[in-house]
Amino acid sequence: MAASKFSDIDEYGFKRDEDFDYKGYETVMKSYLTVLTNRRIKWDRYMKKKPNLFRNNSNQLKRYVRKGIPVHLRGEVWMTISGGFQLQKQSPDLYRSLLKTQFDADVVESIKIDLPRTFPDNIFFDNIKLQLFNVLIAYAHHNRDVGYCQGLNYIAGLILIVTKDEEWTFWLLKIIVDEIASSYHTKTMTGLIIDIEVLKELLNKRAPQINQRLDHFGLPLAVVTTKWLICLFAEVLPIETVLRIWDCLFLEGYKILFRVSLTLLLSQKDAILQTEDISGLANLLRDMLKGQTVTHCHQFINSIFTVPGTLKRSEIEVLRRNVVLEKR
Repeated sequence: MAASKFSDIDEYGFKRDEDFDYKGYETVMKSYLTVLTNRRIKWDRYMKKKPNLFRNNSNQLKRYVRKGIPVHLRGEVWMTISGGFQLQKQSPDLYRSLLKTQFDADVVESIKIDLPRTFPDNIFFDNIKLQLFNVLIAYAHHNRDVGYCQGLNYIAGLILIVTKDEEWTFWLLKIIVDEIASSYHTKTMTGLIIDIEVLKELLNKRAPQINQRLDHFGLPLAVVTTKWLICLFAEVLPIETVLRIWDCLFLEGYKILFRVSLTLLLSQKDAILQTEDISGLANLLRDMLKGQTVTHCHQFINSIFTVPGTLKRSEIEVLRRNVVLEKR
């Protein structure tokens, strides 16, 4: 680390792991910094076209979002492309009114227990704990079918770090839990269970050997992917990569979760098939989440739109319905 020009704390306030590959990161950033500079210039020019840019340039917008939203614009763009501003406009007093309700004591206790566990390696987090509590308690009383579920603290916490806006965080969390990851965070986790089965079927169509290998070692796909999906890859992948995924997620919806999951597994197909025991397989699946493939976020995001091949929303919906029918 001594020879690196990069701090041991990233721009979002997260402390880098002791075994962080600074040399590899410098190699990645040599090219990525140029990408960031170019994207910032283009986005600043693009944003001057408001208010019509998001409505009239869908193809251009998708291209811009996939190439990355600059840090200084990310919160505003997320709120726009997700429909967050529209929801806020429809119910401008909702968030503040929720904070004035009588809170359920058990929910309060659950959130307070989890707050200290949320991003303990982030130097800014102590300053936003109260805001995060407000967001989580408000959402828990807004959607009582979900209430509070572990995992929401990481999602809302990262949104808050990015947006630096408490109410924006509430609306973006609502969009994630209600629409993008629907029924992932309920007590039965029905949506999550169904989507893992859908993911397994999508993987079977592309590389059935991977599922066979997991089954051979008695490692269910659900064990591998539950944390990926429940946290939307927060606390799983490098932060910049997670945020680039969320850029796409807020515009294109749940399909991105499948694209990322498939890419992670398909990109390691040969290595997975060469593992000799469950220990080797588990180590591989752990290490791939912090290797160069995912650290180079620009290349990784490009790969999620190529590696899985064609993936239509209609195909996912059919598979979801089939899973539901099979479970009856």
